[in-house]
Parts: sequence; C-alpha cells; structure tokens
Amino acid sequence: MEISIKTWSQLNGKDVLLFTLTNDHGVELSVTNYGCIVTKLIVPDRKGNMENIVLGFGQFEPYLENTFYFGAVIGRVAGRIQGASFELGGVTYSLAKNENNNHLHGGANGFHRVLWQAMPVQRDDAVGVIFSYTSPDGEEGYPGTVHVQVAYWLNNENEWTVTYRARSNKTTLLNLTNHTYFNLSGNGKRDILDHTLTIQSSRVLELNEELIPTGHVLDVANTPFDLRQGKKIREAVESGHPQIELVGGGYDHPFWLDRHHDREIVLSDSESGRVLTVETDEVGVVVYTSNQLPDGLDLGGTPSRKYLGICLETQGLPDAIHHPQFPSIVLPVGKDWVSTTVYRFGVIE
Repeated sequence: MEISIKTWSQLNGKDVLLFTLTNDHGVELSVTNYGCIVTKLIVPDRKGNMENIVLGFGQFEPYLENTFYFGAVIGRVAGRIQGASFELGGVTYSLAKNENNNHLHGGANGFHRVLWQAMPVQRDDAVGVIFSYTSPDGEEGYPGTVHVQVAYWLNNENEWTVTYRARSNKTTLLNLTNHTYFNLSGNGKRDILDHTLTIQSSRVLELNEELIPTGHVLDVANTPFDLRQGKKIREAVESGHPQIELVGGGYDHPFWLDRHHDREIVLSDSESGRVLTVETDEVGVVVYTSNQLPDGLDLGGTPSRKYLGICLETQGLPDAIHHPQFPSIVLPVGKDWVSTTVYRFGVIE
C-alpha cells in the first residue's frame, strides 16, 4: 500500500494537494484537501478492468464553484434548514441563505469550499489522509468554534472508511456527510438507471415543494421507496409517484435506516459486476439520483447529464432541528462527536 502526494494547484497562496491512496490490489482513491473532495476512485469490474466509479472534474479550477458538491464533505449541516434559521437554548440563529429562503449544505462557504489541513497516515492494514479544519464561531451563522477532523482510510479489503470527529466550545448543530456521486459502470460510460439499489429502510421522509421534510414519515410498503429487496433505479424514475415527480423524476429523499453496519445499503451494476456496500452509524441516508444534474459539464472527459451518478449521503435526518420527532443533530458543548461510514467495493459472486 502506498500514498502519493502532488501539488495540484494554489489557492490564496496555499497549496492545494492531491493525495492518491493505493492498496495492494490496485484500488486507487484520489482526494484533495480542498473540501476533502474525492476526485477519483478506481476499482475492478468482474473481469478485473480498473475504472473510475465516481464523478469529478479532471482539473482543480471547476471545484472552486462545485455547485453540485462533487465528492465533497458537507457541513456544518448537510441538507436544507428551513427558513435559514433555528432556535437553540432560547437564542435564534440566522444562517446564510443560499437556496431561495433556505440554508443548504452548510451555506455558500460550507466545508466543501474550505482548504483543510491534511496529513498522510499509514498503518499496517491501511493508508489514509486525516483532514482537519477549525470552523470559527459564527461561520455561516452557526454558533461555536468547532474543531473537525475527517479521516479517509483505504485498506486491502477494498474498503474506503470515513470517520468524522468534531468538538465545539458552544452547543451547536452538526450533521456531516460525503457527497460523492457513484457510477459503477466505470468511467461514466452508462447512466445509473439500471443500477440496482437495496436499502434496509421501512421509512422515508415526505418532502415539501422546497424539498424539505414535512415531518411526516411514510411507510415504504407498496411504493417506489421500498428498496428492501432491491429495485432498479429506473423503476422509481418511471413510477410517476408524486414524491418521485416532486424532485425531478428520481430520488432526493432521506431514508430512515432500520439497521447499521449490517449491509444496510447495497448498490450493484449487473453489467460491470461491481457492487458497493455502504455501512454506517448514521440514522439515515439521503439518496440522490442526480435528477438536477445539467448537460455538458466536463467530468474528466465525460459530459454530465441527468442520472449519471447516485449519491448515498449517510447522515442525520435533514432539518432535524425543526422536527423534534427526528433524532437530534445538536452537538452539546464539549462533547466529542464521532461517526463512521464504510464503503466496500466488490463484484457480484
């Protein structure tokens, strides 16, 4: 196993670094300290062909905008916060409004647009990078100075493990995720409509017209959201279900997971034979089938289009601060917050 490091670009006089983690099987994970972005992930198909299975740009400059959050860590709070405000401890906090009247994915200058400190690390069974950032009190409107650490590890079991850690000097909100777009066909040569998605979840959150949870939790039985036995994504897209149509013809929904670290999320592509298994501590996963992805972005030689990738954003439930029936995303002062998600890459047996 090895780590290579190169200077990819400069930003405000500081180095933008690109780290490539390689295991003994030739699996390669490329990440940058700008936004902790995953730029490339090369894994074998059933015939051993090594291809990239994530969407990203071939060069650094397009990531400076990255309005689609390709590969990035999202924070302080993933998803939308209604009205871009919340009350905590009797104080109302106003957040940056960056999607109509709402706050999305940590604001216009969220964690996805931060140049993180980065340290390559190695142990007997894995290679990795530990990213660190201190978010100052008041950043994008949030209370508290928050020290955040994101560790990416790649091992010889073909597992990419992400561990998030955080601590705040004031009670605040925190809900981190990773916004990588996966496409198991390899090098984006097909869309993800014929990928099969299995999620062990009996509940999904209903969304309103602004794509924010209404507070109603829906039973998935007899709907396109029942993925417990697996469904091709095409089935949902073509279902005509009002919630599917609401978000542009696909998924952009929070699934409340029934179990954890037990093969709860599995994505597979029968043609390439690739399988991605996702296991997490998190309460839920937001599944986004790139319904709003425009045509024509240059993604490393592949033109973007609708349904080219799927995000599996393990996280707390969106807008939980406004829904007391949801598990809390409040981080108490002085408490260590830790969360781990594992992405395991294999092939159909």
